[in-house]
Amino acid sequence: MKIVTAAIIVSGGKVLIARRRRGDSMEGLWEFPGGSLEPGETLQACLERELFEELGVDAVAGDVVAESSHCDEHGALRLVALRAEIVSGEPSPAAHDEIAWVDPRDLAGYRLSPADVPIARLLFGKKDVSGE
Repeated sequence: MKIVTAAIIVSGGKVLIARRRRGDSMEGLWEFPGGSLEPGETLQACLERELFEELGVDAVAGDVVAESSHCDEHGALRLVALRAEIVSGEPSPAAHDEIAWVDPRDLAGYRLSPADVPIARLLFGKKDVSGE
């Protein structure tokens, strides 16, 4: 099973999400930014590397706050969400076509990727968050 990290970055009461660009699997869906764990990497090191690669920011990854699993035609994955804080830089989409700081109450207005939906529900208590 592939392990993927996701950043829960909250600033000013808003959470950072990113939209998958055209041509990617699940294009057009929103997600908490992050990426695939490489051999020998810790979850925190993975997330910090991915945030630098995808958003151009230096970040510090903290504790695991939620997990979900998802299986589709691309295979099975375990999404591990960690709290993270940007320590330098302004997020700019390199691996996505858009990023947004969203009030957690408004997450229901975004089509989240299937693996991100249970994390959004758990962390932000939104029963109406869906991937549809």
